[in-house]
Amino acid sequence: MRSFTYERANDIAAATQAASQPGASYIAGGTNLLDLMKVDVERPRHLVDISRLPLRDVVETPDGGLSIGALVSNAGLAADSRVRRRYPVLAQALLAGASAQLRNQATTAGNLLQRTRCPYFYDVSMPCNKRQPGSGCSALGGYNRMHAILGASDACIAVHPSDMAVAMTALQAEVEIHTPSDTTRRTPIAELHRLPGQTPEHDTTLAPGELITAVILPPPPPGRQIYRKVRDRASFAFALVSLAAILDVRDGKVQTARLAMGGVAHKPWTPKTAERALVGAAAQADSFKEAGQAAVHNAVGRPHTAFKIALAQRLVMRTLGDLAAGG
Repeated sequence: MRSFTYERANDIAAATQAASQPGASYIAGGTNLLDLMKVDVERPRHLVDISRLPLRDVVETPDGGLSIGALVSNAGLAADSRVRRRYPVLAQALLAGASAQLRNQATTAGNLLQRTRCPYFYDVSMPCNKRQPGSGCSALGGYNRMHAILGASDACIAVHPSDMAVAMTALQAEVEIHTPSDTTRRTPIAELHRLPGQTPEHDTTLAPGELITAVILPPPPPGRQIYRKVRDRASFAFALVSLAAILDVRDGKVQTARLAMGGVAHKPWTPKTAERALVGAAAQADSFKEAGQAAVHNAVGRPHTAFKIALAQRLVMRTLGDLAAGG
């Protein structure tokens, strides 16, 4: 591990000022950053510790939603009775991630900002455009079973690893951001993460020094909610394909549908074509099959990832069927 300097921020404004300097990074739970520092992928020259900032509360909003502080732990959020009752898709996604020990330490904002688990990104001996822009993407011609089938580019086929981000995308959450100029802005969570394009080194739309202070959940949407994660083993494994689904069925027809997919793209993927196909359709197998096909209609499979296309299609179809049947 390389040497670095350290400071503990006493307030939000001081934290953003310190972190806006070249080579500075925030640290809270450290469950991803410290691992990356140990393998020489992340090389911060200065760490700004925000773990003591007053951002650990989950509070009701006037419209009936929730404001989740950036430092609320994954375990604490999953156990919150309001989340479990009103946003079960989020509680399920949180419990599907990592291990109990990591969930105790990991924070809400840190979960959103964790970096890809692509093995070539972690291996500093291998070319990686995300780690070293312009060096190439080793995953394109390598073993890429865990990689993207949607929204990828010739510069990067890595996927975003967060389960929580997928559920929050389906819930249409907003992210509250404090800037180094001491102002606050909100952005839809769907606009927080980026597709790789030709600049895969930029994971998000955050500017240097900007700090996520809260995630705002709108009032619970109508219908049933579920998070499903297909992975190689039952725990502590990242998604091959995952799905956050919210389906409102009345009188045998789909009134509203929200879908977000994980494990398939550089950001949580919202298959808008599939959502539109569902609205007004009969809640039956043919409609759900059509939605599954629409969800992956632009997918690109490679020798090791082609299986994900059929897997994602079946996951959408089966999950929607179970929700419509009352599962």
